Amino acid sequence: MAGGPPLPALQDIERLSPRVIRILGGNPGKFTLQGTNTYLIGQGPERILIDTGEGQAAWKESLQEVLKDENARVSHVVLTHWHPDHVGGVRDVLALDEGRGAEVFKHQPENGQTAIEDGQVFRTEGATLRAFHSPGHTVDHMALVLEEEDSMFTGDNVLGHGTAVFEDLATYIDSLERMQQQFNGRGYPGHGAVIENGKVKIKEYISHRREREEQILGVMGKESSEGDDSWSSMGIVKVVYAAYPENLHAPAEKGVVQVLKKLEGDGKVRKTEAGGWALNGKSSL
Repeated sequence: MAGGPPLPALQDIERLSPRVIRILGGNPGKFTLQGTNTYLIGQGPERILIDTGEGQAAWKESLQEVLKDENARVSHVVLTHWHPDHVGGVRDVLALDEGRGAEVFKHQPENGQTAIEDGQVFRTEGATLRAFHSPGHTVDHMALVLEEEDSMFTGDNVLGHGTAVFEDLATYIDSLERMQQQFNGRGYPGHGAVIENGKVKIKEYISHRREREEQILGVMGKESSEGDDSWSSMGIVKVVYAAYPENLHAPAEKGVVQVLKKLEGDGKVRKTEAGGWALNGKSSL
């Protein structure tokens, strides 16, 4: 998910705006960055909680501290998607005096949860959230537009650092293109620091994916190591990721396969009889 320079430190609890408080999930790691971001939304005695971390005791303590300081309780829990590091703390919320009786919302809900529909609006004092179905990272992924700020909670489709992983690239790109039309302000990501210009970040994500597609098509336009026009996914990885350590080639191959599947759907490449990949319009020898 992330690469490059060390990640900036984030506070366990931080007020990001008059109506947004970020509470870190207490679960930093390779894929969770500084930890899963959870957000307490609103300005009155009843607040909306976006995501719940993975169930770390430190997060529960932080949430309880914030609610007492704010003299508030959680009335709604809105989950961006099903991954354990976003839903693992649901029970902890409901066990708090300040969270007892809260209604839990999720697209494709589980037992005891209420469905979120695309376009559904959640209101609390000082904040209006509009749900936006944005599959790609997962099929149930929801972004949330904070109308008062013209900002978006981007979930795991767009991160504060590095790039995101996805289940289906074509679906993911479609969601990114639609997400950038929904707001003009900040992005509040599922992991990492606040994105001050969310639209620009999304455009960067889309450009990065398109550049990777062009890079792969460029490689496939050349003769493969087998001496024909058919390429294996790992053969493509060894060219595109030649500057990277070999231990990163296997995970990189998963991303290359995702790109190849999208290009196949676009009619630009095809599977060969031998199980490789070739540009459409070229025949393997």
